[in-house]
Amino acid sequence: MTLTREKKRVRKETFIQGILALMFSQILIKIFGVVQTLYLTNREGFGDKGNSIYMNGYHIYALLLAISSIGVPNAIAKLVAERLAVGDNRGAQRVFRIALVTFAVIGFIGTSFLFLGAKYIANIILCVPEAEFTIKTLSPAIFFVAMSSVMRGYFNGRQEMEATSKSQTFEQIFKTILTIIFVETAVILTNKNIVVMAAFATIATSLATILSFIYLIKFYKRERKYISIRNGKGAIPERSSVRSVVKNILAVSIPISLSSILSSINKNVDSFTVVRLLKPKIGEEANVLYGILSGKVDILTSMPLAFNIAFATALVPAISAARIKKDNETINKRISFSLLVTLLIGLPCTIGMLVFAEGILKLLFPSASSGTILLAISALTIIFTALAQTINGALQGLGKVRVPAIALGCGVITKIIANVLLIPINGIYANGAAIGSVLCHIVSFTIVYATLRKTVKLDFKLHRLIIRPLIATTIMTVISYITYIFINQFIGIRIATIVAIAIAVVVYGISIIALRIFSKEDILMLPKGDKIYGLLVKLRIYA
Repeated sequence: MTLTREKKRVRKETFIQGILALMFSQILIKIFGVVQTLYLTNREGFGDKGNSIYMNGYHIYALLLAISSIGVPNAIAKLVAERLAVGDNRGAQRVFRIALVTFAVIGFIGTSFLFLGAKYIANIILCVPEAEFTIKTLSPAIFFVAMSSVMRGYFNGRQEMEATSKSQTFEQIFKTILTIIFVETAVILTNKNIVVMAAFATIATSLATILSFIYLIKFYKRERKYISIRNGKGAIPERSSVRSVVKNILAVSIPISLSSILSSINKNVDSFTVVRLLKPKIGEEANVLYGILSGKVDILTSMPLAFNIAFATALVPAISAARIKKDNETINKRISFSLLVTLLIGLPCTIGMLVFAEGILKLLFPSASSGTILLAISALTIIFTALAQTINGALQGLGKVRVPAIALGCGVITKIIANVLLIPINGIYANGAAIGSVLCHIVSFTIVYATLRKTVKLDFKLHRLIIRPLIATTIMTVISYITYIFINQFIGIRIATIVAIAIAVVVYGISIIALRIFSKEDILMLPKGDKIYGLLVKLRIYA
């Protein structure tokens, strides 16, 4: 009876189902994230200057978060998936328990360091004294995110993405709602004191991570008895010592975390250089430019990655399990499919944000719409970041955990050089930081792609993976831009932007189908793919 209930209760997700669950959650996360950004940027008394204080503190927090936990889910997912692939259910559970204790200690150290060092970081490193309270109120989040990351990685390794997708969604929803409540409270209590408003906004972040962690605990307790049944199946492997398990966890998590650390450092390069290099030239305007770059441009250019991060997350356990089984066919199919979809997502988002930069900013930030050139330049990072993100997931699953870190390290060095050389130039200023980011991600993508091509033989068909997506993107761009220009003459830029983007989505979707970019096998991988393919055959689009 118990086994029957367990079979009904636990349904292992397919690769595509896991991706769709993560993708849907990431879309919701980005939507609520944009709502939060819109609120803060357009809130009287906060704006670009408030974003500068908020984001300076947040990027330091993100750096320590990367050190303590960001790379952990993929590392734990990889180790758990490898053990489950050979039937070592007890070993997978042991990895989880030891990792939980290990990263609880690391997370506590990170929280303590951030809280105790807040004054020094704000005054000496950032040169933004106002960010001290923002940093302190963010510090508790590091401990809880470190613990949550282990739990998410554990369930990802079991290819059960519900825990990750729902906990991350709930966290962002809580964060957005609490941010609005807390900032409005700060307005009432302090009469729009911008420092207190920024600090209260980050208190919301810390509370949201705690609530997300509580959800994960409840999820695990709900699943535990069914996990116990699965752990009772299979042969009992040789038991490794705690020290060897910790060593193995760190051997995988450190290189993966290093990629996240470097990604965070990449963001902090701007916080270290933009204000520092521009203040002697333009005074307080330097803070405003950094606020635009970090509070609006970075948020907007990261939105398309919400669609794509699902592939990077799902690829790690899927490729790890296939590699242990020496299933090269599955490896090649999943990587090729993921790269194709990444390109189909990244290309139109890059071109669309570049072409409609002014309209997007005026639509979303009517009270603070400056930054058109910054957004247009930064849009070029989207395609290279998305492709590198997917490839990194594949490389981590293949055991090449150090390559993404090396590649991004080369990119960060490129960005530092570009920032230092370009930002002080009159007329370029903060645009130099945007150019540096583009160069950074081009360098990183080039290295990881070259490594992937050497590691696996991909089903790489130029006409399907490059030419057809470019044709679809070109058709979309031409039609939507003509629409934008025409409507803008009569109604205005905001309505023109909305209509043009809506038309772009429809035209692009039709172009993908008409050009038959997806193969029959790709379509059949989708949920209800047989019905979708049957409909396309009836419409005589596919033979």
